[in-house]
Amino acid sequence: MFPNGWPGAGLFVLRSAAAVPLIVSGAFALRDARQLGLHTTAFAMVGVGILLLAGLWTPIAGALQAVIEAWFFFSGGNGANAHLLLAALGVSLAMLGPGAWSVDARLFGRKRIDIRNR
Repeated sequence: MFPNGWPGAGLFVLRSAAAVPLIVSGAFALRDARQLGLHTTAFAMVGVGILLLAGLWTPIAGALQAVIEAWFFFSGGNGANAHLLLAALGVSLAMLGPGAWSVDARLFGRKRIDIRNR
């Protein structure tokens, strides 16, 4: 479903709240990373954040965000509560979808099917 109006705006705010921390922390990690494994994680964070912000492949991107944030939560880094919250945002976006203000809605939006009785 691609809800419009206030629900669509709410999903856009939810996508933005999930995407911006991923993009920012991924960009900082890219700047500071010296190991190849850290570069891969940082690129994944930025890529998933951009997908979420645009609303492209939102269920997949939300699930990937949940996996990334759960990984950080269980690795015992700083801000464990924030990682748990962002993982919950990713799961909720995977279940709710992108809303009408997204690339997914433009690509796969509502289709009208006319059925005629003959």
